[in-house]
Amino acid sequence: MIEVAGLRKTYGDFAAVVDSDFSVGEGEVFGIVGPNGAGKTTTLKILAGLVEPTAGEARVAGYDSTEPAMRHHLGFLPEESPLYEEMTATSYLRFFADLYDVPRPVANERIEDALDRLELDHRDRRLGDVSKGMKRKVAIARSLVNDPDVLVYDEPASGLDPVTTNSVLEFTRELRAAGKTVVFSAHNLYHVESVCDRVVIMNEGRIVARGTVDGIRERHGETTYHVYTDISPDLEAIRNDHDGSLPDATVEAVGDRFRTAVPTIDAVETVRGAAATAGGAVVDIRTREPSLEDVFLELVGRPMPGRRAGDRMDESDDATSTDRPEGRE
Repeated sequence: MIEVAGLRKTYGDFAAVVDSDFSVGEGEVFGIVGPNGAGKTTTLKILAGLVEPTAGEARVAGYDSTEPAMRHHLGFLPEESPLYEEMTATSYLRFFADLYDVPRPVANERIEDALDRLELDHRDRRLGDVSKGMKRKVAIARSLVNDPDVLVYDEPASGLDPVTTNSVLEFTRELRAAGKTVVFSAHNLYHVESVCDRVVIMNEGRIVARGTVDGIRERHGETTYHVYTDISPDLEAIRNDHDGSLPDATVEAVGDRFRTAVPTIDAVETVRGAAATAGGAVVDIRTREPSLEDVFLELVGRPMPGRRAGDRMDESDDATSTDRPEGRE
């Protein structure tokens, strides 16, 4: 449904997006994340046809992103989405349906369906008099009036209360179930983990990791084992037993227990032995898997190539691997 190849966007000597390649299949929620200035919003605006790339290609629903016809197959929700505050939700959405030449009976049905699914009340109240959460729901409903195949959502739950946020995330899952393709960007990585099938992480204009959330965690994260004992083990003995290979091992008092964090199963056994030597025992072992946020912070902290317009990235790591989802064309 979306094919991006060699995508670049430069402003003078500054490269906002550098050699991006990815694809998104039908009925998939695809996340694009990164720190401020990573190139996320520029990428989304290129997909939405609002920014023309300097080089490369972005195809959406079979159209080049620069073709006006593409926009009939796309719904776009920008991070900031001012509304016509003198209008009501219903009149505002009818206005946009008219811009897409949607017949009025069809438009009315789509508008009511979208507002029902988003649980939006006060549909005949001025938009200037409703809450931020209600305005965001109206903006989401606006992205659906032309019944698009592809939706591009930039920070759809930004600044919303937890109840409204959960409503927006659940609605995104409903769109996937209905066969819509959604490109989703958010700073809250828990939101990304909860709704996205696959993710790319961007840093300084480049894709630095890609895949499923579990796959990214497996490749780039480190599992930590938390070993709880009833006596403080000899940390120095643990380090010496591993020939100094556990410099980051730590012991912390947690209530009436002691928690030792180590990176391997072998080290867990070393902690068990150290506790036994001290006259104690292991009472619990817990595995801590890295979150997407852990991996994100690890990756964006790495030095990246410069962002001059002529720079190119080495094709030696998995940031350039193929990105077509299995079983999709």
